[in-house]
Amino acid sequence: MASTKEYLEFILEQLELLDDITYRAMMGEYIIYYHGKIVGGIYDDRFLVKQTKAAKELMPHADLELPYEGAKEMYLVDNVEDKTFLKDLFDKMYPELPAPKKNK
Repeated sequence: MASTKEYLEFILEQLELLDDITYRAMMGEYIIYYHGKIVGGIYDDRFLVKQTKAAKELMPHADLELPYEGAKEMYLVDNVEDKTFLKDLFDKMYPELPAPKKNK
C-alpha cells in the first residue's frame, strides 16, 4: 500500500517549525530529509524515523516497525500532533545521523 500525498502534506505541516525539510518520493513512499540527512520517511501512511539514541530517549515506548520488507526497523512516531516535540526530536537526532553519501 502506498502512502497518500495528503498524509505527506500533513506531516510536512507538522514539521513547519524546522528549517530545510525536504522529501523525495520513492516507490509510492516518501523519504524525509533534514538538512540533507535522511531522518526517516512515510511508509503506508506511517511516520517512521531511524533508530538513534536520541529517538530512543525521546520515545522510549515507541514501536519498532519495518518500513518495507527487507529494511531495517524504524521507530513509529505516534506523537505527530505535537510540532514542538517533532522539532526537538529532529534537532536531537540530527548529529547522530550519517552524512549523505556523495554521488559519483
